[in-house]
Amino acid sequence: MEDDGGERSSFVIGLIENRAKEVGMAAFDLRSASLHLSQYIETSISYQNTKTLLHFYDPVVIIVPPNKLAPEGMVGVSELVDRFYASVKKVVMARGCFDDTKGAMLIKNLAAREPSALGLDTYYKQYYLCLASASAAIKWIEAEKGVIITSHSLAVTFNGSFDHMNIDTTSVHNLEIVEPLHSALWGTSSKKRSLFHMLKTTKTIGGTRLLRANLLQPLKDIETINTRLDCLDELMSNEQLFFGLSQVLRKFPKETDRVLCHFCFKPKKITNEVLGADDAKKSQMLISSIILLKTALDALPLLSKVLKDAQCFILANVYKSVCENEKYADIRKRIGEVIDENVLHARVPFIARTQQCFAVKAGIDGLLDIARRSFCDTSEAIHNLANKYREEYKLPNLKLPFNNRRGFYFSIPRKDIQGKLPSKFIQVVKHGNNVHCSTLELASLNVRNKSAAGECYVRTEVCLEALVDAIREDILMFTLLAEVLCLLDMIVNSFAHTISTKPVDRYTRPEFTDNGPLAIDAGRHPILESIHSDFVPNSIFISEASNMVIVMGPNMSGKSTYLQQVCLIIILAQIGCYVPAHFATIRVVDRIFTRMGTMDNLESNSSTFMTEMKETAFIMQNVSQRSLIVMDELGRATSSSDGLAIAWSCCEHLLSLNAYTIFATHMENLSKLATIYPNVKILHFYVDIRNSHLDFKFRLNDGPKHVAHYGLLLAEVAGLPSSVIETARSITSRITEKEVNEMEVNCLNHNQIMMAYHAAQRLICLKYSNQKEDAIRQALHLLKESYIDGKL
Repeated sequence: MEDDGGERSSFVIGLIENRAKEVGMAAFDLRSASLHLSQYIETSISYQNTKTLLHFYDPVVIIVPPNKLAPEGMVGVSELVDRFYASVKKVVMARGCFDDTKGAMLIKNLAAREPSALGLDTYYKQYYLCLASASAAIKWIEAEKGVIITSHSLAVTFNGSFDHMNIDTTSVHNLEIVEPLHSALWGTSSKKRSLFHMLKTTKTIGGTRLLRANLLQPLKDIETINTRLDCLDELMSNEQLFFGLSQVLRKFPKETDRVLCHFCFKPKKITNEVLGADDAKKSQMLISSIILLKTALDALPLLSKVLKDAQCFILANVYKSVCENEKYADIRKRIGEVIDENVLHARVPFIARTQQCFAVKAGIDGLLDIARRSFCDTSEAIHNLANKYREEYKLPNLKLPFNNRRGFYFSIPRKDIQGKLPSKFIQVVKHGNNVHCSTLELASLNVRNKSAAGECYVRTEVCLEALVDAIREDILMFTLLAEVLCLLDMIVNSFAHTISTKPVDRYTRPEFTDNGPLAIDAGRHPILESIHSDFVPNSIFISEASNMVIVMGPNMSGKSTYLQQVCLIIILAQIGCYVPAHFATIRVVDRIFTRMGTMDNLESNSSTFMTEMKETAFIMQNVSQRSLIVMDELGRATSSSDGLAIAWSCCEHLLSLNAYTIFATHMENLSKLATIYPNVKILHFYVDIRNSHLDFKFRLNDGPKHVAHYGLLLAEVAGLPSSVIETARSITSRITEKEVNEMEVNCLNHNQIMMAYHAAQRLICLKYSNQKEDAIRQALHLLKESYIDGKL
């Protein structure tokens, strides 16, 4: 298989749907030879679930059937790809290629694990769509790439995305998880980063991909999350282990996970007679993979030494399953019998080419030794030619760079060139302060050198045939090794590194409950706190007794930042990382929904208000009991009466669920909800008004707060005429006076109900508390006294 270009995606996706709005997806990762199957009911006309998965996989190819069976009222997956993924290669295959029976047989023959472990042997008829997609994807890959997938070598997962938190594409964008909304901060030279960029200190490509996958689909299993947190605890308390692991992980090649695909795929036809450029290229990639594998296995004893005394489950399990596994030493021994001990993985192009040509020990293959001699002769002739030109044309600073596309070429400083270059030099290109060029002699030697290297690659592959077959028999071991290295890279070089660069106790370990409250004490925005040294922390508390928080405050008081901050802290916690807070206990979230920002969507002919309503409809249709809903300024893009009515109605609907909701608004009338529904909590961002100027404190306080005419103050700062401001001030004062009086009366009438709910809220917190019996008894006594005194 060809190289996939570093961190760029390498997923090929098969996609099909039926008339019942069911969608089947098969995502094949060419880099790690893994297949991810998903089948689900598409609940949204706009295909939000499918878009979320496509955004997660970021495919290079999408395979679809002809668009004939789209469900009623929906455009069909083929049209979806045309509209939203025009830059991705789309392949239309006949519906006969989407054969679920053949797909089930392929999974049975190719999967590294038994189908029973995947749950596909009994229910394959139920999951026929994703199996049909798998059949089409595998058929296309084998035909397009000219390979056969090795039996029982494929890592297959089923419905993996639904074992994780679901974050739709709109929320990924709003929360700036992968890309920032604005790359530069206005008024500063600082660059704003996304959460992914903040944590992207991984050293391997596989670790970077795993980090991105975790951020887009955080974990839901508390045991798995706590296992990662236990590992972080040990790394943070044991500096020797942390720095030792950091150093050892650098010994492993960045592309270790890429090694797998070259052993999971084998050419359809192997011939020794015809040696084309493609054959040489494939042979070169295989040799490179063997060298990578040798380098990785050489580093295993160092990893074993560091992990020997590790206590946490993850590190102890890695030591037991990888470091103590004698099969790795056996394969390393087999490699040592064929591969020269001095061969190392190299990234410099010509050094890498030389290492690959001399990978196999001398004397094993006579034809290989002859090809090597030819390679050395042409390489030496090229360097002699460069020396000749240095003397002949008085170019002492002439250099001889090499890259895989051009081969060798000359690089001459422009200051050394007197007048024009001699006519012998061709393909002259200015490059900065240098001139790049070649000659006919050099071009001829390049062709001979490349041909000799190609002959070396193909002969080397013949010598490695038995070794490769032996590696393919134990492919599961190398799958495990690659997964372990990616996980360690993410935990050590991303999570632990990020925490270690912060002041002590700035990041803390979160706690988790199944049905307890969401409580974050002195939480901070993980991205913005690194930019603003004086970032003001804020807390949140939501429970079953108070499952909706309405956040009020003027423009620019910090509402949107606060909403984003809560979501990012939860995501960090559920990927198994410490969080920027003094304390955090979290009820595991299964979906995060956000409705933020105001923007017309010209592509879908939607106004700002229509875009708001579509996003809100999607939330209402898909919300679950364990979701977190974050809504910012709902209804402000239409008339004030209709906007208030829609916002009020949406709040009432969400209050009937157990989902936790944070609702930011300018509409002070919404605070009346708290006088009707005791499970609504009102908070406000404190603003100090001095000399008709707003002084933002960015501090969150309890209760509603009426900031008189803050819109007029901001309008005055913006430069509106004073006569316009005075007229507006006269009109708004008459309107707000009546509303404020009405609000005060309502609060007094419902004071007793609010006290009862506050008592219930405290009791629920004590239910999930891990304090001792005496402490709980004392807390109950204080609660009783507070209730009697009316001080709750």
